[in-house]
Amino acid sequence: MTMRNRGEKTWEGKGSVLIGIEEAQRIVLADVAPLPTETVFLLQALGRIIAEEILAPWDVPMEDSSAMDGYAFSSGGLRGDRLEVVGFLPAGENRTVPVAPGAAVKIMTGAPVPPGCDTVIPVENVETDGNGIRLLRPAVPGDHVRKRGEDLGRGERVIPSGAYLRPQEIGMLASLGRVSVAVFRKARVTILATGDELVEIGSGPAPGKILNSNSYGIASQVTETGGEPIVAGISRDDPGSLMEKMSEGLQADVLVTTGGVSVGDRDYVKEAIAGLGGETRFWKVRMKPGKPVAFAIVRGKPVFALPGNPVAAMVAYEQFVRPALLRMMGHTRIFRPVVKVVLKDAARNKGDRPHLVRVLVSLKEGRYEASITGSQSSARLASMTGGNGLLTLAPGASLSAGDEAPVRLLDRNFEMGEFRDGAG
Repeated sequence: MTMRNRGEKTWEGKGSVLIGIEEAQRIVLADVAPLPTETVFLLQALGRIIAEEILAPWDVPMEDSSAMDGYAFSSGGLRGDRLEVVGFLPAGENRTVPVAPGAAVKIMTGAPVPPGCDTVIPVENVETDGNGIRLLRPAVPGDHVRKRGEDLGRGERVIPSGAYLRPQEIGMLASLGRVSVAVFRKARVTILATGDELVEIGSGPAPGKILNSNSYGIASQVTETGGEPIVAGISRDDPGSLMEKMSEGLQADVLVTTGGVSVGDRDYVKEAIAGLGGETRFWKVRMKPGKPVAFAIVRGKPVFALPGNPVAAMVAYEQFVRPALLRMMGHTRIFRPVVKVVLKDAARNKGDRPHLVRVLVSLKEGRYEASITGSQSSARLASMTGGNGLLTLAPGASLSAGDEAPVRLLDRNFEMGEFRDGAG
């Protein structure tokens, strides 16, 4: 059987009927599983999914300590409002000699409360009086003392396995003495562009040639997802060469191709997948842009064949590749958030496929607003750079300015406050 025949057999039967976006997502997610784990240095774990349960190895704090700069004393030994000061205890030092009733020790925040003391009064609540202090207000027994194990008890679960590691979790791990931690491995993703018309960036414009922007846009999406992109360059429209480059790309965890997946005379990606013994899960999804998208398993590895048009490729990545990579890297929350917006423009879908419209979302007076980013051509990358969300318009849908609609956010940077000189 020739490669072309194998390709026709594999693709004709499964590619003749378009499937919906959600069905395609279910197929993809059913075919990917979490990658193996690895142990990394603490600072390399930021943004990763932890693969072990973290228990407190000791009480936190390990002993009663002062929560304020002030004076430590025994509330039961207080007679009147005056205490004799008999010592000074900075943070990092320890006092083993008990403090007698009626006496106090000046103490700094974080220092262990000395024997004989159970209360700390802040420095601002006392006045000096010779060799002692006078309390300006009553002290409540136990005030300003962090009790041993108050934050964490030994053996208490601190971070569950499967948690996303933010700066606060990294700080907690460091506070527990951890130098390294087990996390799910990052997905390594090969990105291969196809097409005789493509030239690499750095080249000048030439008749009939297109700069290979897809590889860098998709690679950046992979990086933003948390994966490790491997830009494999350009494959010409030659079946043998394409199979060779795709085979090399399969050394990574995932292979993503752009272009060559439609029905043109030189669209060889489908045949190359079949020639490599791959099993195609779907080809063509009922969506605009991004209809000619395919997903296959080749040599046990997920292969995503994305369209060649830049917007279609990036939108298809968002719908299928990103959730798959997140699942492979241990994430359980794999879809971007959806918010309800008020449309500033009318929007209409005259086609028979759901239209993923690029919109610009802003936050105004506590509500989300969205405007359409101009022409929605699948080749117009400015419709992506000018936006931060995707509005799904069902076939035949017609929305007016002022209508509410759900939008899936691609980023939330617009919610950050602006810098104002002199403002906090």
